[in-house]
Amino acid sequence: MVRPYGIKVNKRKEREERYDKEEDEVEEQPKFEQKQKARESSKKAKKESTSRAEEDNDEEEVTEEATAAAEDIVGGIPIVLNAPNKEKSGIVFVLEKASLEVAKVGKTYQLLNSDDHANFLKKNNRNPADYRPDITHQALLMILDSPVNKAGRLKAVYVRTEKGVLFEVKPHVRIPRTFKRFAGIMLQLLQKLSITAVNSREKLLRCVKNPIEEHHLPVNSHRIGFSHSSEKLVNMQKHLATVCDDDRDTVFVVGAMAHGKIDCNYIDEFVSVSEYPLSAAYCISRICEALATNWNII
Repeated sequence: MVRPYGIKVNKRKEREERYDKEEDEVEEQPKFEQKQKARESSKKAKKESTSRAEEDNDEEEVTEEATAAAEDIVGGIPIVLNAPNKEKSGIVFVLEKASLEVAKVGKTYQLLNSDDHANFLKKNNRNPADYRPDITHQALLMILDSPVNKAGRLKAVYVRTEKGVLFEVKPHVRIPRTFKRFAGIMLQLLQKLSITAVNSREKLLRCVKNPIEEHHLPVNSHRIGFSHSSEKLVNMQKHLATVCDDDRDTVFVVGAMAHGKIDCNYIDEFVSVSEYPLSAAYCISRICEALATNWNII
């Protein structure tokens, strides 16, 4: 029968047998090995050049990394060597009602503040204006950087949060300058209850037992509270000249909150240092300036 249409059939081409295949493979192997060696040598040269460049950069950044590691909250915080003056009377600062509260925001625990957690606080029916940990940060910087502390007349610093947590700050601790690092340290302190110094086991910040007047304040000390609503308006330098004695220590209680008044049973008198409401940091600066003038600390 005759086919109506032509059908194309793909015929496989008969491959000719090669008897010299093994010889070709033997010749190609040394060429392949040479290419591999050349690639490896070029890679090694690139790695050596990059490692040398990194080492040069690392040497330049040694000081920067050392200072950053000194303030790292994981490794501890640095200290400032101030010689304490045990022969003369000293002072103690107490910061009351500090707004330091930790909460779980998302998947992590954070120190609440009005700038970063305003939406979170509003969702939980809280006033963002009440969460001001920066007030405590500024107050601690003003106390620890004062000439009175450098002269060794500062005995201790205590901070009590609005929730009632009391912790001690050593006078020779160096508080971080930036608020972000300070918030990290406060978060670690409230979770682990203590923070040690760099390359040491000394606890520079530690949570202590309440009440403060029974366990921590000096015996027979004069305790002064500061409030704008107090009717006793005083000149700080003249008032401290009559109150501060060489035989007993003086305790200054300052509020570390945005609004409100401190109400503590252990305070002997409430005074006001200005006709106008002042921040906690500026109130502390007036106290330290008056003390430095009376004690001839320049």
